Formats: sequence, structure tokens, C-alpha cells
Amino acid sequence: MADRVHPRDSSPASSPISSKNSGGVATGTQTKHVLPSPGTYVVQVPKDQIYRYPPPGNSRRYEALRKRKPRRSCCCRCVCYTLFLLLILIIALGITAAVVYLVFRPEAPKYTISDVAIKNFNLTSSSPVSPEFDVTIRAENPNNKIGIYYRKGSSVTVFYSDVRLSNGELPEFYQPSTNITVFQTPLKGSNVLLGNAVKTALRNEQMKGKVPFKVNIKVPVKVKVGAVKTWEITVKVKCDVTVNTLTAKSKIISKDCKYSVSLW
Repeated sequence: MADRVHPRDSSPASSPISSKNSGGVATGTQTKHVLPSPGTYVVQVPKDQIYRYPPPGNSRRYEALRKRKPRRSCCCRCVCYTLFLLLILIIALGITAAVVYLVFRPEAPKYTISDVAIKNFNLTSSSPVSPEFDVTIRAENPNNKIGIYYRKGSSVTVFYSDVRLSNGELPEFYQPSTNITVFQTPLKGSNVLLGNAVKTALRNEQMKGKVPFKVNIKVPVKVKVGAVKTWEITVKVKCDVTVNTLTAKSKIISKDCKYSVSLW
């Protein structure tokens, strides 16, 4: 064990004292060691008790600290690898999209309404009406190497102002490249209640020969690029159509169709 020296009161340190004999020749030398100043301790520790590692009481803490560092470094490494892979994936997708565009040169399909026939639109009766619209839609695919699959779940709706008059759906079919498909879609309404203001506006517009309607088309499609089919996307078409009368012999005076695509 270590030797401990307790403090004690001592006289000031003295220098070595030499004694001389009567002949003036030094006969011996007496040396006094320098003592520590009062109130201090001197601890002597043997070399074999000096620890290179933490004492047993702190070993658990030391091990815990040593194990934490690799976890942090592993987490940082995983995050860096993930970000790197995402960057590579984004670059690859961008290059693929650019190549597909340059090879296939995709063009947006075109939609329009070529004819409308109206039935059972009685504005003189006070009872609800059940109007029918036979809408002829023209779909054009101008692409050379891209086909379009029209899927189930489509809808076609006719509105006058904010009143829904009739609705139906498109048939399922495949439209090949550089193709124009014209199909007639029957739309039916049931027990549509028209207010007096709506009936009056319709009669006045029919007398002027300009009755405006809105035709909204929503259809899920899949695009075929070469031998690959895309996921299901939604095409939305909104057409402003004006006819001259509310009969089966009505003619389209003006039309304007706009479309948008929802990828998800």
C-alpha cells in the first residue's frame, strides 16, 4: 500500500552543517533533508498499482462508452449510403426519361366532341325531367410508337351551370398508335329537378339559339410504350359545348376542350 506522511510542525529547512576540528580541518559533514511545508501530504504509490485501464468500478461505464461510438458511425454510414443510392436512382430515372422522350417523341392525345343529340328535355312541365344526351367523342392518338388502353371506371357527365343533367361512361378499348377513334356515348339523367330560374334561362337561351353545356370526361388509362405498360393514370377532359336547340337534331355551334393528366 501507499505510504502516507502526515504533516507535522518542523523547523525551517537547514543547510548542511560542517564541523571543524581545532586545526581548522573539516572532520565530518552532517546533512539534514528538506521537509515539506506544514499542512501538506506526500503520497507514495508503487508502480505496480498504477492502472493503465479503468478500475473495476468504472469498467461498465467505459465499455458502454466504447460501444456507443461504433453505433453512431454505423448509423451515419447507413444514412450516407442511402442518400447515395437515392441520388443514383434519381439520376438513372432522369436519364431513362430523357432516352424515352428522344426515342418515342410522345405527343399528348387529343379529345373533342363532334356531335350531341338531346332527348326528353321538357321545359314546360313542372315535374322532374330525365334528359338524355347522345355524345359523340373523337379521340386521337398521334404517337407513332405509343398505344393507349382505356380502362374500366370512366365517367362522362353533362352539366348546365351547376346542375348535373345526365351521366354515363366510356367503353373499354385499346387505341393503337396513329389512330383516331370515334364512339358514341349515351348519357342518361333521372328525375332531375330544375328550378324556375334554370328553366327560364334555358328557354331564353334556346330562343337565342345558344345553349351552353359543360361535358366532363374522366377516364383511367394505361400507356403502352414499346412492350412496356405504365401504371394506371387518369385523363381528365373538360369541354365547353354550345348547341342551337334542345332536340335530337341539335347542332354544335362552338366547342372548346381542355385536358389534364393525373399520374397518381
